[in-house]
Amino acid sequence: MSAADGTAPRGVRTKLAGGANAVSYPSRTETVVEAIREGILSGRLAPGDMLVEQEIAAQFGMSKTPVREALRLLSASGLVTLSTFKGASVRVVDEQLMRSVYEIRAILEPAALQSSLRRAEPVDTDLASSILAESAAAIEKHDYAGLSLLNREFHSLLYQGCGNPLLVEILDGLRDQTALISTVGWKLRSSYTEELEQHHAILDAILDGTDLDLVARLLREHIERFQDVVASAVSSGSVEADRT
Repeated sequence: MSAADGTAPRGVRTKLAGGANAVSYPSRTETVVEAIREGILSGRLAPGDMLVEQEIAAQFGMSKTPVREALRLLSASGLVTLSTFKGASVRVVDEQLMRSVYEIRAILEPAALQSSLRRAEPVDTDLASSILAESAAAIEKHDYAGLSLLNREFHSLLYQGCGNPLLVEILDGLRDQTALISTVGWKLRSSYTEELEQHHAILDAILDGTDLDLVARLLREHIERFQDVVASAVSSGSVEADRT
């Protein structure tokens, strides 16, 4: 099922040799991974909620084997916690996790962005602009799961062309945790509009192309501001009124 409507995801059309078309469907494990990820990032599955293999398998009409593998993959990406005695649960975001992820990002992402901009194939600004337009639409629709993934896509676009596969692998490994922290952070403080404005400022500086240090500084400050906002909200335990 898809996370949005409870039905099987549509296949992805691919090209075969000789130009023939085919439809490639996600595996059972991929189906479960994407549905649980969307459930977590939408807030329907809250931090600490238990993820029971048997119940999930029954919901999807499959054996527990692909479900078990899906939970393992989600654990590796940082969205799920696995316990020998308690089983699987949605990862709880605390201040230590948030600071660990965002301190790494604040160091590595600006450097990776500068490397991307110095290369012959710099950031795809047209795609970046399109992502920001979709982000604005997601805010209007209160689609915070979608917004989390769009934020992740925007940041990924900034560093993908850095030319350092290990650096890309490290930052890619933080994407799900970043999306989870964003979702939890927005429940504590609705800062998504401010962050979208900061994304536009970063893109404008990239388009200007005259000051790579400015671009790196804007990105670092953007990451650090959100870190400070969420850390303050998490430590105080303050929760704003429901956004919906």
